[in-house]
This record gives sequence, C-alpha cells and structure tokens, in this order.
Amino acid sequence: MEERTRAYLRGRFRDYYRRTSIAPPPDASQREWGFIPWTEGPGTTMVRHRSLLELGALDEFLARKRPRHVYFSAGRYDDPSAGNMNRKGWRSSDLVFDLDADHLPGVSPTEDSYEEMLAVCKDALFRLLDILEDDFGFEDLTVVFSGGRGYHVHVRDDGVRELDREQRREIVDYVRGIDVEFDHLIEHETVGGTAGRSSPAHKRSLITDGGWSRRVHERLDAFVDELLELPEEDAMERLREFDGIGEGKARGALTAARNNREQIAAGNVDVHPAFYQLAGILAEDVLDAESAPIDEPVTTDTNRLIRLPGSLHGGTGLRVLRIDRNELADFEPLTDAVTEQFVGQEIRIDVTGIDDMPGESQDSAMISLGGDSFTITEGAQTVPEHVGVYLMARGHAEKEKE
Repeated sequence: MEERTRAYLRGRFRDYYRRTSIAPPPDASQREWGFIPWTEGPGTTMVRHRSLLELGALDEFLARKRPRHVYFSAGRYDDPSAGNMNRKGWRSSDLVFDLDADHLPGVSPTEDSYEEMLAVCKDALFRLLDILEDDFGFEDLTVVFSGGRGYHVHVRDDGVRELDREQRREIVDYVRGIDVEFDHLIEHETVGGTAGRSSPAHKRSLITDGGWSRRVHERLDAFVDELLELPEEDAMERLREFDGIGEGKARGALTAARNNREQIAAGNVDVHPAFYQLAGILAEDVLDAESAPIDEPVTTDTNRLIRLPGSLHGGTGLRVLRIDRNELADFEPLTDAVTEQFVGQEIRIDVTGIDDMPGESQDSAMISLGGDSFTITEGAQTVPEHVGVYLMARGHAEKEKE
C-alpha cells in the first residue's frame, strides 16, 4: 500500500471515529486491549497488552489513534496490561465462536464472490445459533458481523466463563459434530419377551427432545413422511438411492415405516434392521448439513483477542457490526455494514489488483456494496467512495491524485 493511500484511509477512519460513539464490552476495564496502526510496509504490527485505563476514554482513543483494527480480549484479568500472560491473573473468559467464510466447506475464495461467500457464512451462523440456543440453552449471546469474512458470536452466560481450554474444546467438537457416532445417540431399553420368548429384548430409540439425537430423529421422521406420501415404486427407488440399501432392504425399511409409524414418531428405530441402517445413513447427512464449521482455536483460546463491535475493519472499510438476534434474518452485510460517512461522494482510484478479484473475466470484476453492483476494471477510474475505500483496504487499488 502506498503512503498516499494509507494516509487517505487513516484520515477517513479518523473522521468516522470522531463522529461515532462506541460502547465498550462488559467488564471492559478487566480486559486486554490491542490495535493495529496504519504502519508502513507490507506487514502489520500489533500493539497489545494495553488496559482501558492506559488507553483512556475509548472514543477519544479511537479518534486520536484512528487504528486500522481494534481488539479486546475474551479474557478478564486482574492486571490486563501485564506483558506476560502468566502475570495477568486470569479470572474468566467469554466463550467466543468465529465463522470465517474463507474456511467453510464448499467455498472457493478464488472463484466465489465476496457476496456469495458471506451468504454461505450466514447459513452456517444460523446453524451455530441453533446449536448454542437449543442444545446448550445459552441466552446471553452477542452476534457480530466481523466487517470482513464472517461472523463472531460471544457467549457470556455465567456457566461458561470459567471453562478451561479442554472443556471449551469439547463444546467445539460437539458444535462441529466431531466424533458424534450414530450408535452413541441411541438409547437402549430392555423390554419384555414376546409370545414364545421368555428372554427380554432390547429396543433402540433416538432421544426426541434434545441434541444431535433430536436432529437425527426430526430428519428421519420427515423422511418417513416423504416416503409414505410417494407411490410404492417411487418410494422404493428413493430408498435405493442410499449406499448399501438394495431391493430387499428397501422393501423391509418401507414396510417397517408403514406398519410402525407411531413408534417411529416416538423415536423407535428398531422396527427393522434395514430401517436402523437407514437411520444411521441419515444421521451422517444430518451431521454434515447441520454442524457449524467454527474456527476451533478462537473458541478454545481463553486469551483470544476479538474485534471490537462498532469499529472499522481495516481490510474492508466496513463496520464491525453488532446484530440484534431478531434482525439477523434480514441483515445484509454488504449493505448494512457499509460506513455511512463514506457514502455520497466519489473518489479517484487506480485499480492494480484485478487479477486477485473473482470476476467474469481477467479484465473486470463485479463487486456488490451498499445495495448496488459495480464493474471494476484495471487502471484509473472514479468510483463511489465506499467502493474505493473497500478496494484500497483490500489491496486491490491505490489512491489516485485528485
């Protein structure tokens, strides 16, 4: 990044912070603070191990330093400004989850647009929130658009604050569906023998009121409804689509589904061996489709620094934005997180990194910001300022002389 570009962005970030009041997180004085300034050179320099007492009033600090990135710690400490983690005196930590679009299955940063990647990430966010709210019963959640490639979720329920790294890793494994085996979701019950058999039998059932077992049961129950609505020939064909289910097993599973609908609705998967096999196959699909691919190190690190909601992301110029849970469905990151101070005027930029941007051809790229789409070409051009700030912050353009 050239100095002219850096100076322009630094100045516009200052203008934003001068006109914006940002609420600090809970227990702000117990947290470590860090920031990355607009330094020269290709790398970045993190300034950390600062307390809020050292920084001063948050709004004044931001307007004075106009940092490129701003962070605070998930952890709370006796002495947050101590330069050694062992001397900080750890008290507790929020449970923080990070979803990064670049790391999601099925996403290609070189082929998918920024808009497409964020859409996939938002779907993953809903899956994460379903697990945190329904399975763990967490209530004190803060959802944040990172301003960059994804979302953060801060959990501050009293029950999670003192969890150590290993306990947090267990939560990560659960959320990601790691080592969740179908047989582990099954509840075994001893039932009386049937006519002609005096020995007891075992019934295997899915738990229907919580966890991964509930999710598998809901999927299985819906699939049975789908089967029973189809003509027999179509239902048989649908079952044979699964690996390991041939003609005989398909017939057995379909007959069991027809004759044991109420038992299946109650969780019983022991109505036929082929039906039990089918439930296991669907369980794998559920784990793949409904788990959340969170970034493990962020959640397990009790000392993690995370972006400050309300600040600007130095790699996009977008706002790090807290989102009300009830408004999340309608949230559009590339519209709602656009910085208002950067809207309404145009600037001259020199686009130099068109090859690094996904697009329709090597000569142009399409980006969507603020509810509009823009075709960007190589070389000098005039663009809306919020588009220019985004391209310069991403390293795709330099500020042109006016």
